Amino acid sequence: MRNNQNRFGAKEQAPQAPTEAPGLKFVRPTEFVTLPSGGSYPEGHPLHGQETIEIYFMTAKDEDILSSEQLLKKGLAIERFMENVIVDKRVSPSSMYSGDRNAMIIAARSSGYGNAYETQVSCPNCQAKSKHVFDLDNPIIKESMESEEDNMVRTEDGYFQTTMPASKYKVKFRLLTGKDEMAMVSEKLAKKKTRIKGLTKTVTGHFKKIIVSVEGYSETSLINQFVDTMLSSDSFHLKKCYRIANPNVEIKSDFECESCGHQQELEVPLNADFFWPDS
Repeated sequence: MRNNQNRFGAKEQAPQAPTEAPGLKFVRPTEFVTLPSGGSYPEGHPLHGQETIEIYFMTAKDEDILSSEQLLKKGLAIERFMENVIVDKRVSPSSMYSGDRNAMIIAARSSGYGNAYETQVSCPNCQAKSKHVFDLDNPIIKESMESEEDNMVRTEDGYFQTTMPASKYKVKFRLLTGKDEMAMVSEKLAKKKTRIKGLTKTVTGHFKKIIVSVEGYSETSLINQFVDTMLSSDSFHLKKCYRIANPNVEIKSDFECESCGHQQELEVPLNADFFWPDS
């Protein structure tokens, strides 16, 4: 039998070990980020009972993810970024509460580019645009709370329940997660792509996502009908209850407009340039 290996000069090459560089260690540092929710996730969730989450510091690879045109068009850049920086891969960012995600994003940006975040803001009074610097250090942690005044309590299954002032119905609602945020982004992109004209259903769309049941009934059709006929006084009440129940992280700064002199406290906008400093 012919030795075809020798005939064609082909020889198996042993895999080469990575080149060693004495003194160089390519290890990603990590940090622990305080979760505004305090770990109030259902049992079985990796963050159940956890007050912090460990994340990697940003790298050049993360910058590639955040600047990917394909991911940006699909609204997935931030999602893929968070997946890459979370140390515990059991944790899916899509299952995290919005406030916990915000805390993680702010911490990652601060450790990556520093605590000074300069961005363009619009004056709430005259709409004039100007540059403003926010300090990302020492964010304000807003914890989830119950409210006796608003007749709102946390239920045993991890949801919240309140009695509407007008309809008197008991409404149970939940907190939005990353999955909900991605769904809303996809809906907006779909409307732009198909050029659907009409009302932007921001309020009713939000309610239909967070309401779990009305008087114990959880059928989607019934919840949708309830939301579409909800009185404004009930709508105002539910929005207030959600703000109280929703854990979040806030970065605020005093602002004075150079054009009209208007003074107001502004909250840091987590917009598209949050991860792209001018330098």
